[in-house]
Amino acid sequence: MGTQKLISTTALAKRLNISKRELDIKFDKDKLIQKGADNKYILTELGKKIGGSYKESKQYGRYIVWPESIARAPTIKKQVESRLTAKSLGTKFNLTANKINFILSELGWIKKDIKGWKVTSQGLKQGGIQDEDSKSGVPFARWSEAIISNRTLLSSIQEVKGEAEVSTKKKVEFREKFKAEFRSTDGHFVRSKAEMLIDNWLYMAEIIHAYERKLPIEEDVYCDFYIPTGKVYIEYWGYENDSKYLHRKKEKIEIYKKYGFNLIELNDEDVQNLDDKLPRLLLKYGIQAY
Repeated sequence: MGTQKLISTTALAKRLNISKRELDIKFDKDKLIQKGADNKYILTELGKKIGGSYKESKQYGRYIVWPESIARAPTIKKQVESRLTAKSLGTKFNLTANKINFILSELGWIKKDIKGWKVTSQGLKQGGIQDEDSKSGVPFARWSEAIISNRTLLSSIQEVKGEAEVSTKKKVEFREKFKAEFRSTDGHFVRSKAEMLIDNWLYMAEIIHAYERKLPIEEDVYCDFYIPTGKVYIEYWGYENDSKYLHRKKEKIEIYKKYGFNLIELNDEDVQNLDDKLPRLLLKYGIQAY
Protein backbone atom coordinates (compact mmCIF):
# COMPACT_ATOMS: atom_id res chain seq x y z
CA MET A 1 0.00 0.00 0.00
CA GLY A 2 2.97 2.28 0.55
CA THR A 3 3.34 3.01 -3.16
CA GLN A 4 -0.31 3.86 -3.68
CA LYS A 5 -1.55 7.40 -4.13
CA LEU A 6 -2.69 8.90 -0.83
CA ILE A 7 -5.69 11.26 -0.63
CA SER A 8 -7.26 13.26 2.19
CA THR A 9 -10.49 12.30 3.93
CA THR A 10 -12.18 15.24 2.17
CA ALA A 11 -11.01 14.02 -1.24
CA LEU A 12 -12.02 10.46 -0.41
CA ALA A 13 -15.51 11.61 0.66
CA LYS A 14 -15.82 13.52 -2.62
CA ARG A 15 -14.93 10.37 -4.59
CA LEU A 16 -17.65 8.50 -2.71
CA ASN A 17 -20.17 11.36 -3.18
CA ILE A 18 -20.80 11.66 0.56
CA SER A 19 -19.98 14.38 3.08
CA LYS A 20 -16.68 14.41 4.99
CA ARG A 21 -18.66 14.44 8.23
CA GLU A 22 -20.44 11.23 7.24
CA LEU A 23 -17.17 9.55 6.31
CA ASP A 24 -15.59 10.65 9.61
CA ILE A 25 -18.54 9.14 11.49
CA LYS A 26 -18.18 5.86 9.59
CA PHE A 27 -14.40 5.66 10.12
CA ASP A 28 -14.91 6.45 13.82
CA LYS A 29 -17.53 3.71 14.07
CA ASP A 30 -15.19 1.28 12.27
CA LYS A 31 -12.45 2.24 14.79
CA LEU A 32 -10.10 3.56 12.09
CA ILE A 33 -9.98 6.99 13.75
CA GLN A 34 -10.86 8.48 17.12
CA LYS A 35 -11.05 11.94 18.64
CA GLY A 36 -7.89 13.16 20.33
CA ALA A 37 -7.38 15.58 23.22
CA ASP A 38 -7.97 18.63 21.00
CA ASN A 39 -11.25 17.08 19.69
CA LYS A 40 -9.64 16.44 16.29
CA TYR A 41 -9.55 13.00 14.72
CA ILE A 42 -6.39 10.91 14.99
CA LEU A 43 -5.55 7.52 13.51
CA THR A 44 -5.98 4.35 15.53
CA GLU A 45 -3.62 1.39 15.16
CA LEU A 46 -6.21 -0.27 12.93
CA GLY A 47 -6.41 2.87 10.80
CA LYS A 48 -2.64 2.85 10.36
CA LYS A 49 -2.70 -0.86 9.57
CA ILE A 50 -5.01 -0.39 6.57
CA GLY A 51 -2.79 2.38 5.20
CA GLY A 52 -3.86 5.58 6.92
CA SER A 53 -1.09 8.09 7.66
CA TYR A 54 -0.50 11.79 8.29
CA LYS A 55 0.53 14.58 5.98
CA GLU A 56 1.79 18.04 6.89
CA SER A 57 0.66 21.22 5.15
CA LYS A 58 1.59 24.85 5.78
CA GLN A 59 -2.02 25.83 5.09
CA TYR A 60 -3.92 23.04 6.86
CA GLY A 61 -1.39 21.67 9.35
CA ARG A 62 -1.40 17.92 9.98
CA TYR A 63 -4.23 15.92 8.43
CA ILE A 64 -5.04 12.27 7.70
CA VAL A 65 -4.58 10.69 4.27
CA TRP A 66 -5.73 7.31 2.96
CA PRO A 67 -4.79 4.94 0.14
CA GLU A 68 -6.87 5.78 -2.94
CA SER A 69 -7.97 2.13 -3.20
CA ILE A 70 -10.11 2.45 -0.06
CA ALA A 71 -12.79 4.07 -2.23
CA ARG A 72 -13.33 0.66 -3.80
CA ALA A 73 -13.56 -1.22 -0.48
CA PRO A 74 -16.83 -3.25 -0.30
CA THR A 75 -17.93 -1.76 3.05
CA ILE A 76 -17.52 1.80 1.76
CA LYS A 77 -19.26 1.10 -1.57
CA LYS A 78 -22.13 -0.58 0.23
CA GLN A 79 -22.67 2.53 2.37
CA VAL A 80 -22.95 4.76 -0.70
CA GLU A 81 -25.18 2.38 -2.62
CA SER A 82 -27.55 2.03 0.35
CA ARG A 83 -28.37 5.75 0.26
CA LEU A 84 -32.13 6.36 0.29
CA THR A 85 -34.02 8.15 -2.48
CA ALA A 86 -37.42 9.84 -2.27
CA LYS A 87 -38.90 6.68 -3.77
CA SER A 88 -37.42 4.38 -1.11
CA LEU A 89 -38.41 6.82 1.65
CA GLY A 90 -41.92 6.87 0.20
CA THR A 91 -42.06 3.08 0.33
CA LYS A 92 -40.90 3.18 3.95
CA PHE A 93 -43.58 5.70 5.02
CA ASN A 94 -46.33 4.64 2.59
CA LEU A 95 -46.22 7.91 0.65
CA THR A 96 -45.44 8.74 -2.96
CA ALA A 97 -41.97 9.96 -3.96
CA ASN A 98 -43.52 13.31 -4.96
CA LYS A 99 -45.09 13.72 -1.52
CA ILE A 100 -41.75 12.94 0.16
CA ASN A 101 -39.98 15.52 -2.01
CA PHE A 102 -42.59 18.16 -1.18
CA ILE A 103 -42.18 17.41 2.55
CA LEU A 104 -38.39 17.68 2.27
CA SER A 105 -38.81 20.92 0.33
CA GLU A 106 -41.18 22.36 2.96
CA LEU A 107 -38.54 21.54 5.57
CA GLY A 108 -36.01 23.46 3.49
CA TRP A 109 -33.74 20.44 2.87
CA ILE A 110 -34.19 20.44 -0.92
CA LYS A 111 -35.38 22.98 -3.46
CA LYS A 112 -37.06 22.62 -6.83
CA ASP A 113 -34.76 22.93 -9.82
CA ILE A 114 -35.78 23.46 -13.46
CA LYS A 115 -36.12 19.69 -13.44
CA GLY A 116 -35.67 17.58 -10.34
CA TRP A 117 -34.45 18.64 -6.89
CA LYS A 118 -31.30 20.22 -5.47
CA VAL A 119 -30.02 19.65 -1.92
CA THR A 120 -29.84 22.86 0.14
CA SER A 121 -27.25 23.78 2.78
CA GLN A 122 -29.74 22.63 5.44
CA GLY A 123 -30.16 19.36 3.56
CA LEU A 124 -26.41 18.81 3.53
CA LYS A 125 -26.41 19.16 7.32
CA GLN A 126 -29.03 16.40 7.45
CA GLY A 127 -26.75 14.06 5.49
CA GLY A 128 -28.22 14.65 2.04
CA ILE A 129 -26.03 14.31 -1.04
CA GLN A 130 -26.64 15.48 -4.57
CA ASP A 131 -27.06 12.89 -7.28
CA GLU A 132 -28.39 12.87 -10.84
CA ASP A 133 -30.00 10.40 -13.18
CA SER A 134 -27.27 8.79 -15.27
CA LYS A 135 -29.37 9.02 -18.46
CA SER A 136 -31.39 12.24 -18.18
CA GLY A 137 -29.09 14.23 -15.90
CA VAL A 138 -32.10 15.25 -13.75
CA PRO A 139 -30.86 16.04 -10.21
CA PHE A 140 -32.22 14.32 -7.12
CA ALA A 141 -31.22 13.79 -3.49
CA ARG A 142 -29.98 10.73 -1.66
CA TRP A 143 -30.11 10.35 2.13
CA SER A 144 -28.35 8.26 4.75
CA GLU A 145 -30.44 5.73 6.67
CA ALA A 146 -30.22 8.00 9.72
CA ILE A 147 -32.91 10.22 8.17
CA ILE A 148 -35.51 7.52 8.88
CA SER A 149 -35.33 8.33 12.59
CA ASN A 150 -35.03 12.11 12.19
CA ARG A 151 -37.60 13.63 14.57
CA THR A 152 -38.29 16.65 12.39
CA LEU A 153 -38.99 14.55 9.30
CA LEU A 154 -41.11 12.08 11.25
CA SER A 155 -43.15 14.93 12.71
CA SER A 156 -43.82 16.40 9.25
CA ILE A 157 -44.79 13.00 7.86
CA GLN A 158 -47.17 12.43 10.78
CA GLU A 159 -48.79 15.80 10.14
CA VAL A 160 -49.25 15.07 6.43
CA LYS A 161 -50.78 11.68 7.22
CA GLY A 162 -53.01 13.09 9.98
CA GLU A 163 -51.12 11.20 12.69
CA ALA A 164 -49.53 14.16 14.50
CA GLU A 165 -48.72 13.62 18.17
CA VAL A 166 -50.30 15.68 20.94
CA SER A 167 -48.51 18.99 21.60
CA THR A 168 -45.63 18.99 24.06
CA LYS A 169 -46.19 20.16 27.63
CA LYS A 170 -44.24 23.34 26.92
CA LYS A 171 -46.44 24.10 23.92
CA VAL A 172 -49.64 23.36 25.87
CA GLU A 173 -48.57 25.74 28.66
CA PHE A 174 -47.89 28.48 26.10
CA ARG A 175 -51.30 27.98 24.48
CA GLU A 176 -53.01 28.16 27.86
CA LYS A 177 -51.24 31.41 28.76
CA PHE A 178 -51.69 33.08 25.35
CA LYS A 179 -54.99 31.82 24.01
CA ALA A 180 -55.71 32.10 20.26
CA GLU A 181 -58.88 34.20 20.38
CA PHE A 182 -58.47 36.46 17.34
CA ARG A 183 -59.93 35.06 14.13
CA SER A 184 -58.17 36.24 10.96
CA THR A 185 -59.75 36.55 7.52
CA ASP A 186 -58.48 33.14 6.35
CA GLY A 187 -59.83 31.36 9.43
CA HIS A 188 -56.62 31.17 11.48
CA PHE A 189 -57.10 31.81 15.19
CA VAL A 190 -54.12 33.87 16.39
CA ARG A 191 -53.01 35.22 19.76
CA SER A 192 -53.05 38.99 19.34
CA LYS A 193 -54.56 41.77 17.26
CA ALA A 194 -51.13 42.44 15.74
CA GLU A 195 -50.81 38.81 14.59
CA MET A 196 -54.33 39.06 13.14
CA LEU A 197 -53.29 42.13 11.12
CA ILE A 198 -50.18 40.33 9.82
CA ASP A 199 -52.19 37.22 8.93
CA ASN A 200 -54.84 39.30 7.18
CA TRP A 201 -52.20 41.20 5.22
CA LEU A 202 -50.58 37.96 4.00
CA TYR A 203 -53.97 36.53 3.04
CA MET A 204 -55.04 39.65 1.12
CA ALA A 205 -51.66 39.67 -0.66
CA GLU A 206 -52.40 36.06 -1.71
CA ILE A 207 -49.28 34.75 0.01
CA ILE A 208 -49.61 31.17 1.21
CA HIS A 209 -48.55 30.97 4.85
CA ALA A 210 -48.74 28.82 7.96
CA TYR A 211 -49.30 29.97 11.52
CA GLU A 212 -47.18 28.61 14.39
CA ARG A 213 -45.20 26.18 12.24
CA LYS A 214 -42.50 24.19 14.02
CA LEU A 215 -39.01 24.99 12.79
CA PRO A 216 -37.41 22.03 10.92
CA ILE A 217 -34.87 21.42 13.69
CA GLU A 218 -34.50 19.12 16.70
CA GLU A 219 -35.21 21.97 19.15
CA ASP A 220 -38.87 22.47 20.05
CA VAL A 221 -39.25 25.97 18.53
CA TYR A 222 -42.23 27.43 16.68
CA CYS A 223 -42.35 30.50 14.45
CA ASP A 224 -45.24 32.97 14.31
CA PHE A 225 -45.67 32.68 10.51
CA TYR A 226 -44.00 30.57 7.85
CA ILE A 227 -44.08 31.26 4.09
CA PRO A 228 -43.15 28.12 2.09
CA THR A 229 -42.28 30.20 -0.98
CA GLY A 230 -38.81 31.49 -0.18
CA LYS A 231 -38.69 29.49 3.08
CA VAL A 232 -39.28 32.67 5.10
CA TYR A 233 -40.14 32.88 8.80
CA ILE A 234 -41.88 35.89 10.36
CA GLU A 235 -41.63 36.74 14.05
CA TYR A 236 -43.71 39.43 15.71
CA TRP A 237 -42.12 40.69 18.92
CA GLY A 238 -44.92 42.15 21.02
CA TYR A 239 -44.02 41.91 24.71
CA GLU A 240 -40.94 44.10 24.97
CA ASN A 241 -41.53 44.90 28.67
CA ASP A 242 -41.52 41.26 29.81
CA SER A 243 -38.06 40.04 30.91
CA LYS A 244 -38.91 36.35 30.34
CA TYR A 245 -40.24 37.16 26.89
CA LEU A 246 -37.09 39.14 26.02
CA HIS A 247 -34.92 36.20 27.12
CA ARG A 248 -36.98 33.84 24.94
CA LYS A 249 -36.75 36.32 22.06
CA LYS A 250 -32.95 36.37 22.31
CA GLU A 251 -32.81 32.57 22.33
CA LYS A 252 -35.07 32.31 19.26
CA ILE A 253 -33.04 34.85 17.29
CA GLU A 254 -29.87 32.87 18.06
CA ILE A 255 -31.55 29.70 16.77
CA TYR A 256 -32.55 31.44 13.53
CA LYS A 257 -28.93 32.60 13.12
CA LYS A 258 -27.53 29.17 14.00
CA TYR A 259 -29.46 27.45 11.21
CA GLY A 260 -29.26 30.31 8.71
CA PHE A 261 -33.03 30.59 8.31
CA ASN A 262 -34.62 33.50 6.44
CA LEU A 263 -36.16 35.64 9.18
CA ILE A 264 -38.33 38.76 9.06
CA GLU A 265 -38.79 40.51 12.42
CA LEU A 266 -41.72 42.81 13.07
CA ASN A 267 -42.60 45.06 16.01
CA ASP A 268 -45.65 47.19 16.83
CA GLU A 269 -44.46 50.10 14.71
CA ASP A 270 -43.96 47.80 11.71
CA VAL A 271 -47.45 46.35 12.12
CA GLN A 272 -48.90 49.85 11.75
CA ASN A 273 -47.07 50.19 8.41
CA LEU A 274 -47.32 46.72 6.88
CA ASP A 275 -48.04 48.06 3.38
CA ASP A 276 -44.68 49.84 3.38
CA LYS A 277 -42.66 47.38 5.45
CA LEU A 278 -43.57 43.83 4.41
CA PRO A 279 -43.29 44.11 0.60
CA ARG A 280 -39.69 45.37 0.94
CA LEU A 281 -38.71 42.68 3.42
CA LEU A 282 -40.35 39.89 1.43
CA LEU A 283 -38.72 40.99 -1.81
CA LYS A 284 -35.32 40.33 -0.23
CA TYR A 285 -36.25 36.64 -0.31
CA GLY A 286 -37.73 36.65 -3.80
CA ILE A 287 -41.37 37.00 -2.74
CA GLN A 288 -43.38 39.60 -4.63
CA ALA A 289 -46.38 40.88 -2.70
CA TYR A 290 -48.12 42.94 -5.38
